[in-house]
Amino acid sequence: MALKLFQQLVVGVLKCNCYLVGDPATRDAIVIDPGDEPDNILAAVERHGLGLVAAVATHAHFDHILEADAIRKRTEVPFYLHAEDMPLLEAMRTGSLKYLGRELRPPPEVDRWCRDGDELAAGSLRLGVLHTPGHSPGSVSLLAPDEAVFSGDTLFAGSIGRTDLPGGDEVLELVSIRERLLPLGDLAVYPGHGASTSIDRERVSNPIVAALSLLRLP
Repeated sequence: MALKLFQQLVVGVLKCNCYLVGDPATRDAIVIDPGDEPDNILAAVERHGLGLVAAVATHAHFDHILEADAIRKRTEVPFYLHAEDMPLLEAMRTGSLKYLGRELRPPPEVDRWCRDGDELAAGSLRLGVLHTPGHSPGSVSLLAPDEAVFSGDTLFAGSIGRTDLPGGDEVLELVSIRERLLPLGDLAVYPGHGASTSIDRERVSNPIVAALSLLRLP
């Protein structure tokens, strides 16, 4: 088993799931969605004896990227984001007003723009980038083949990501779930918020996913 979930941290006021994943043999690791509390994230890296090699956000809403710059500067690892979320990244400071009542500092620098089909490596672990737009234009899910998918805010336990925020598209999100996630088979699903689940569990118990076959989608 190449994938090791070293730790899941729940960070920030919107309780974003931040994951430390990597190769259990080499202890090389990737941080997914470093949304807040960089001291706690880096303390967990040290506690598990990890060598951080990359940081990646599943999308550019502030609760998933707020402390990406702190992580990249303190560890000198590259930060990855999908290019179609650039407008959200640039609007991060003002977008936070709705939730925090204040503007944030400038958005993080992106070292590498990832695309559908790219891979992020940590030792023998390969995380494949699946472009799953809908919650945002550049939303991605990160796939450890035959093991798990980190679905960001596309698919949740019992629900799906909201699409009423800037750049959201309900039809695109439903298509992403139907065409990109459901065909993966019964993998563990680690979402951007809330409890973990599985593809098969959502296929049966998630009312929105269960209704996909009845909807007329592109």
